[in-house]
Amino acid sequence: MGHGRAPLRTAAGAVSAALIAGTVVGLAPAAQAAPAVRFVDITGDGGTVLKANVLTPAGADGTRDYPLVVLPTSWGLPQIEYLAQAQKLADSGYVVLTYNVRGFWQSGGQIEVAGPPDIADASKVIDWALAHTPADPQRVGMAGVSYGAGISLLAAAHDKRIKAVAALSGWADLIDSIYSGRTQHVQAAAVLDGAGTLTGRESPEVREIFDNLYASDLSKEQQMIDWGRKRSVGTYVDQLNSNGAAVMLANAWGDTVFPANQYAGFYEKLTGPKRLELRPGDHATAELTGLFGLPNDVWTDTERWFDHYLKGADNGIDREQPVQLKSRSAGGYEGYPDWKSVGATRRKVALAGSTTIHANVDSGADGGIVFLSSILDQVAQLPPIASMPLLPRRWAAVWQSERYGTAQQVRGTARLHTTLTPTKESGTFVAYLYDVGPLGIGKLVTHAPLSWHGRTPGEPFGVDLDLFSTAYDVPAGHRLALVVDTVDPLYTEHNPSGAQLTFSSPSDDPSYVSVPLREQ
Repeated sequence: MGHGRAPLRTAAGAVSAALIAGTVVGLAPAAQAAPAVRFVDITGDGGTVLKANVLTPAGADGTRDYPLVVLPTSWGLPQIEYLAQAQKLADSGYVVLTYNVRGFWQSGGQIEVAGPPDIADASKVIDWALAHTPADPQRVGMAGVSYGAGISLLAAAHDKRIKAVAALSGWADLIDSIYSGRTQHVQAAAVLDGAGTLTGRESPEVREIFDNLYASDLSKEQQMIDWGRKRSVGTYVDQLNSNGAAVMLANAWGDTVFPANQYAGFYEKLTGPKRLELRPGDHATAELTGLFGLPNDVWTDTERWFDHYLKGADNGIDREQPVQLKSRSAGGYEGYPDWKSVGATRRKVALAGSTTIHANVDSGADGGIVFLSSILDQVAQLPPIASMPLLPRRWAAVWQSERYGTAQQVRGTARLHTTLTPTKESGTFVAYLYDVGPLGIGKLVTHAPLSWHGRTPGEPFGVDLDLFSTAYDVPAGHRLALVVDTVDPLYTEHNPSGAQLTFSSPSDDPSYVSVPLREQ
């Protein structure tokens, strides 16, 4: 594990630096064209200085108040990140305040990963805006990408003044995001760690959490889970519902940092005005063009959301189907009344027989490379591929459906049910669902990892695993295939040397993968 950290950190630093440089260059014209921008210092929680900028509508003369939108920055990005969108909002009649979260760039303090000081900072920033700008205390909104999205949701659960939120590429459950299936999402964690080290100052607690994650120290597992729960808005969903904020959630199907599942589950628990949008892409890529001031669906809907819930504009967004999905394959947006209606029809692929695979070797079936693979899927519909005939059956179990006579529109969360017998007490497997063409080449539809500890060797146990939610169209004449192996570069594996896994399908409890399909 330790040998892989340095290259991953280097790659993370390079990605972060490129994003930052691109944002600075791309937004410089917008900043120069915005005479109403003021760069200010705001005193946050405990006296920590937060670097911020403020934009006010042209012609603001103190005779009227305007709705306020607060934008906390993303992980590792500077306060100019949102200037293009802030200018658009200010031109539309909003006071907009962007601030660099504590621990990053020129802001003081240390990185707390949306801990209590970050949430207190958000309220301090709102206090400052109401005292120093023509902002209306009855019309306060928050929005952000990634880290800014998570902080915005948590702030809305703790501060009743926040009436509307747009959380873009964020998280609802931090542990389920980077430790789903008790498996470390090590590439995603290393990118976050590397970007934090490059652009900020990690607190000792955050450093310890990363180190424990890399070390796979089970004695520290509950500590990490408790740390994550404190930083997950799902923990405070009752408070958020009580406060009544209108919540818009947007994410990408291929988000390798915050998978779509945890947003979808959280969305179902919200009782106030809500909207869920899911599109092709990886972490924050769906919003990226909007940060350069280019036309962008996510930011357009964000402004519409605020226009309705902060300005009272009758723009129809409240009458649209609240769940809006866009397939990774083709076509426009599809509307649904709720998440449960997505993939309401299910089709099972039987996983018959008994198959044994050996651990510790990558079969060639993989979830791809963090960021790169899902971006290729987003822009060129080129997800990770694998040849079904060439996958070595010693290290990969493969089951295939019949060839479908009509297109299968996969929508939602596929679920694996099987019986597993390991030869060791700990282990990991990764399940992949592929769209397989006539030549046996499979395109990755979705996947998910699962790890276990403390099992009795040789004793079978039942497994139920939700694969990451997706929207993908399988062409007529193709098959679906489920592949299981034990090694994927995206994740930490817990298979002792020489481990074997046997997947069986007892007659009284048959194994299958249940595939959610759009009703046609």
